[in-house]
Amino acid sequence: MEKAMIRNSAPVMWMRGGTSKGGYFLAADLPADPAERDAFLLGVMGSPDPRQIDGMGGADPLTSKVAVVKKSEREGIDVDYLFLQVFVDQALVSDAQNCGNILAGVGPFAIERGLVEPRGEETDVAIFMENTDQVTIATVQTPGGTLTYAGAARIDGVPGTHAPIALEVRDTAGSSCGALLPTGKVVDVIEGVECTLIDNGMPCIVMRAADLGASGYESREELEGEGFAAIRAKIETIRLAAGPLMNLGDVREKSVPKMFLVAPPREGGAICTRSFIPHRAHASIGVFAAVSVATACMLEGSPAADAAVIPDGARKTLSVEHPTGEMSCVLETDDEGAVTSAAFLRTARKLMDGTVFV
Repeated sequence: MEKAMIRNSAPVMWMRGGTSKGGYFLAADLPADPAERDAFLLGVMGSPDPRQIDGMGGADPLTSKVAVVKKSEREGIDVDYLFLQVFVDQALVSDAQNCGNILAGVGPFAIERGLVEPRGEETDVAIFMENTDQVTIATVQTPGGTLTYAGAARIDGVPGTHAPIALEVRDTAGSSCGALLPTGKVVDVIEGVECTLIDNGMPCIVMRAADLGASGYESREELEGEGFAAIRAKIETIRLAAGPLMNLGDVREKSVPKMFLVAPPREGGAICTRSFIPHRAHASIGVFAAVSVATACMLEGSPAADAAVIPDGARKTLSVEHPTGEMSCVLETDDEGAVTSAAFLRTARKLMDGTVFV
């Protein structure tokens, strides 16, 4: 019997999505077997290796990401999107989370690959997120029926300006944990620290920076430095204890939950954040993580609410400060103040289109 051919190359488009970048693949261009697919992607990125020198990864979790996209068979949906986090220094590929930054490139990629036809000056692309069985509507700029990446929108953490991509997310509460608050509590005390265990698109643990001996205004270098080692160890102890409480099981080798230290805003925003994803300090903040933290700000008595400055009105724009700027989340709330929907602005850009080899 003839042996199956081992995949050693595939068409790929490398894109920046939000403040991340990675490889965007059509599902049909990757091995159908998940184990074979993951082995192939580890080779593509050059993992495990802290420098990822023998692959396309950029030696950072933010640049070692993959989007797998296909035409959807679901009613009212254009494309299905699976996000995969390729670990840098471990032979591990995880589908345990969404990525809202990489999501920003899915609409343009779908148009680039002919999965979606431009529809007027702006094209709405309905995206089903396979990781969490939820839907996002991406509004992509297509002036004159032609996709463009050029525009005047600016997001912190990315130089220059680009075409805006509006992302409206729906029904994100409990995306991975089964409930917005998986323990049913606004505050859980773990290792003597008050925590909000929350999932509004991303499983997160939100804590007061001061409760861990931090200011909440540290640079990324300080967060990853030797002087912060004891605090990082404490944060990981809390994360491991919280995993089962969040219905995530043993999270020792998982990329979730993300860990957040919060403090009062300094730059006119709603809240200041410093995050670990889950072990490396984030240079900015993940999109769905920002939504989860912004939602935590709305929960009376939570560590985030204690530090937050909340605007009035049923439609609230919360600016979430992070080490390299801010991300604004637009939250719609009901009469009781519960968050019913969220939207945010990102940009994306095509960097390369070709064939990747392993």
